[in-house]
Amino acid sequence: MRLFRSVAPLTVAVCLVLSLPYDALPHARVPARPATAAAPGDLFGSECRTTVDGSEVTTYCHNPYAAADRVRLHIECARWWDLDTDGAPADVGPAVTVRLTGRCWKEVGAVWVSHQRV
Repeated sequence: MRLFRSVAPLTVAVCLVLSLPYDALPHARVPARPATAAAPGDLFGSECRTTVDGSEVTTYCHNPYAAADRVRLHIECARWWDLDTDGAPADVGPAVTVRLTGRCWKEVGAVWVSHQRV
C-alpha cells in the first residue's frame, strides 16, 4: 500500500501534463513566424528541405519570391572530435533551386540553414 501512495502523485502529475493542450506547452509559446502579415514587397526567404543519410547531409532550397536570398548550410556533428562545418554561401535568385551538401565523419547532430538578404 505504501508503494501506491508514493507512485500515485507522480501518476496524477504525468496525466495532467499529458492532458494539457498543445498551445499551453512551453515550446508552443514562441511563434514560428511573426503574427503580422508582411507587405507584398517584404516577402523573403527560401524554402529549404534537408535530408540526412548517415553522415551525409543534402539540402535543396527553392526561392519562390522576387528578392534574392543567400543561404548557407551549417552542420553540427554528434561526436566531440568531429569538425562542425559551415558551408559556402549560395545565392538563390527568384524561382531558382540550389543544392547544398556537407558531411560529418560519423553521426550528424544538428543541421540548419541560415538566410540573408542579398
